[in-house]
Amino acid sequence: MKQLNLQKAQNKLRKKFLKVGVKMIGPETIFFSKDTKLGKNVIIEPYVVIGPKVKIGNNVTIKSFSHLENCKIENKVDIGPYARIRPGVVLKSGSKIGNFVEIKKSTLGINSKVNHLTYIGDSEIGKSVNIGAGTITCNYDGVKKNKTKIKDNVFIGSNSSLVAPVTIEENSVVGAGSVITKKVKKKSLALTRSLQTEIKNYKRKSK
Repeated sequence: MKQLNLQKAQNKLRKKFLKVGVKMIGPETIFFSKDTKLGKNVIIEPYVVIGPKVKIGNNVTIKSFSHLENCKIENKVDIGPYARIRPGVVLKSGSKIGNFVEIKKSTLGINSKVNHLTYIGDSEIGKSVNIGAGTITCNYDGVKKNKTKIKDNVFIGSNSSLVAPVTIEENSVVGAGSVITKKVKKKSLALTRSLQTEIKNYKRKSK
């Protein structure tokens, strides 16, 4: 009986949002909470779960297999597929969260992008920031959570680790594969790479 009541409640919510113009591809696979708030021209692809305390603005697209809870999504935002938006997140207008990205207790600025395979936690990210694939904010030191601040127009190269607490000042670049532990100054390139070693005519061991 409980399962049947839950199903009826979900069908009621789906019909409510369809009536106000929310576009759902496979509505029977999309789950809402009773306090979900959706703006105009929202598109939701199949297999999306929207948990409690989610507010979504206008012209937002949520792609398949994404999970959202206790967050605020402003206008013209793209999310997913396979994105996890955890509590305390604000996604500003024009921002983008791509596939296999997890973001928690963070603000992503206007027109900033976190496109793939990335973890962002306890962070303040400015506008027009590009965060490359495989980037991690190392926010937990085993005792407490620490903040990462990334200012406007920063480019973070792929496979970078930002060890909090740390600040990346505006118009800076972090080279791919870097581990950043100190403040990066304005208009700087920060790199932490070991030299590449190459052995010519190397022969692999045989069994």
